[in-house]
Amino acid sequence: MSRLAAAAALAAATTSAVPPESTQQALGYPSLFLLVLIGALVPVVPTGALVSSAAVVAFHQTAPFALALVFVTASLAAFLGDAALYWLGRRGLRSRGGSRWLAAIRTRAPEERLEQARGKLADHGVAVLVLSRLVPGGRIPVMLACLMAEWPLRRFARGNVAACLAWAATYQVIGIVGGSLFPEPWEGVVVAVVLTVAISAVPGLVRRFR
Repeated sequence: MSRLAAAAALAAATTSAVPPESTQQALGYPSLFLLVLIGALVPVVPTGALVSSAAVVAFHQTAPFALALVFVTASLAAFLGDAALYWLGRRGLRSRGGSRWLAAIRTRAPEERLEQARGKLADHGVAVLVLSRLVPGGRIPVMLACLMAEWPLRRFARGNVAACLAWAATYQVIGIVGGSLFPEPWEGVVVAVVLTVAISAVPGLVRRFR
């Protein structure tokens, strides 16, 4: 429910008065970068909804390259956040007492999902890392599997480049679709947020039915 509440708050905020494009650009891209970066480190921020909402706003702007800037900003922030979290996890593995970052990663990777991630990682390697960012809730178990397999940060980072690019492109397409359906940006934002929340809820529903 926390993710749904955050997404609803995001949509409500966006439905307020829309500032000029220059203000949107001056505040929007740094805010998007910071929020996606925090969301990568602390996986409670609905980063997919943020990217989709930013893409909706950029779709309705007249400034050139607005959508490209959203894509670059989101993918770079996601990559840096993942790299920082992985580096902190490796430090925790080498430390005798562990670390709160490693503990946080472990709490978000149930044993069953971790074993599945380890098996898939052993069979398919980097491809699993790329796909993990496209599956809601799949990033952390695969990251922990990479840590337990003792992947160096450089190897993880190489695979994660494609993962972050694919992730940013996917959620940006959702935003573009939402923005193209309605004349007002706030209407597209609502649709994009609802779609991203629904997508993120699917894996949990499937696990409950199983």
